[in-house]
Amino acid sequence: MKKYDLFLFDADGTLYDFDMAEANALKTMFDCCDFGYSDETLLKYREINVFLWDSYEKGEVSKDDLQTLRFSRLFEAIGIHYNETDFNEKYLAELGKGAFLMDGALEICREITKNGKFIYIVSNGILATQEARIKHSLIKDYISDFFVSEFVGYKKPDAEYFEYVFSHIPQVGKDKILLVGDSLSADIAGGNNAGIDTCWFNMDRNENQTEILPTYEISRLHELYSFL
Repeated sequence: MKKYDLFLFDADGTLYDFDMAEANALKTMFDCCDFGYSDETLLKYREINVFLWDSYEKGEVSKDDLQTLRFSRLFEAIGIHYNETDFNEKYLAELGKGAFLMDGALEICREITKNGKFIYIVSNGILATQEARIKHSLIKDYISDFFVSEFVGYKKPDAEYFEYVFSHIPQVGKDKILLVGDSLSADIAGGNNAGIDTCWFNMDRNENQTEILPTYEISRLHELYSFL
């Protein structure tokens, strides 16, 4: 198996259990506002949020608009009247506290750095939220740096995003860099655009129905040990 010296990890859904953080933050906000919360509310929110993030990756909506639209559409769908901008700000603060890790994340990060290799996070998430989650997480000491699209000025899968990343990390050959992420459209397509090897973290073993092809595919993070 090919070995790598530098690992670019997506954050949400790859190293961090975003589903848990999202559910906790949304429930906390609904409880604080005395709204009725249910599993159906979470499912509806996720449907709206996933659609808007997909639109963001395609350049069809800005990140600022995404953040308010997801709640204005949710509130309209379930019959709630509340200021979506205010709700979003408080929601993001709660989300930033949710530094839950995916199974095996701590162990693989520890092993990568123990072997003298580097870890960087590449994310399209909200800058303040990602900063808070990394700061509060058990893996913070293993992460050399992180690059959030909001700060970089470009987003995954844009080649320009990765050009920025490459200019701010150790100058190792591209053949020694592996990008690991759960999104075919953002992570794997981005890595392909950047000319580096990619590893699709497909935890649920979903069928790839796209034309975007990863170099590797794993369903558990411990499978990355073979690349060290």
